[in-house]
Formats: sequence, C-alpha cells, structure tokens
Amino acid sequence: MAKVCQITGRRRMIGNNVSHSKRRTKRDFALNLKTKRFWSEEEQRFITLKVTAKGMRIIKKNGLDKTVSEAQKKGFVNLV
Repeated sequence: MAKVCQITGRRRMIGNNVSHSKRRTKRDFALNLKTKRFWSEEEQRFITLKVTAKGMRIIKKNGLDKTVSEAQKKGFVNLV
C-alpha cells in the first residue's frame, strides 16, 4: 500500500541530496506516517488509519468523526 496519509492526502516528496561539490543524487522525503487505531463514539468501534503526525493533530482538534467524513468526501479514505 502506498505511503499516503488518509486524513491529509499528503504523499512523499522527491528531491535531491546535494553534496559539498554540488553533485545531485535523488532522494525522497518520507512522511512521519503511523498506523493508529482511533475509537469512534459514533460507530462504537475502533477505526484503523494510516495518518501523519499532522493528521493526528487535525483529528485531535476537529474530532474523529468530522475529520473522517471530510476525508471520505475528498476521497482520501474509504471505510466500510
């Protein structure tokens, strides 16, 4: 499965390592991605999401159910 945050939709970025001699080689900037279980009061069950640290802060600020419904509208997450 791809390394994509299911809340924010962020993906890894591609860039360059630049040495002292200015020689460039490709590298990727990975996300701070974690697989985490959240308790949904609305559904009375755990929901497992792959989220970044920023996504966890958004869930903490806005609430799980509201955040997941917005992510579903944007197409980042599809829960059964």
